[in-house]
Amino acid sequence: MSKHYLILSTIDSKEGAEQIAHHLVEERLAACVNIIPDMTSVYKWKGTLEHTTENLLVIKSTQERLPRLIERIKELHPYELPEVIALPIEDGYPPYLDWLVSETTE
Repeated sequence: MSKHYLILSTIDSKEGAEQIAHHLVEERLAACVNIIPDMTSVYKWKGTLEHTTENLLVIKSTQERLPRLIERIKELHPYELPEVIALPIEDGYPPYLDWLVSETTE
């Protein structure tokens, strides 16, 4: 099992994305969060087709920090059902992955 993870989440405002990103990095739940602004999301929510502009958070973390990171996103997120998808990082540049672990270790 991978010890490095890429977590995706979306939110409706850039300010909200930045707030979540700052909390996750300051609390060492994430080594880095990239914010991709102004993407279009199309989905059904409660039977209604939605077409909205959202911001994508691309979060780098570890398996050890993942449970608390998910809980923290749920606490900070304004959505009733926030997207949180964790993808294992199977390989990468070893010094970067070492840095990722060091930045998420308490």
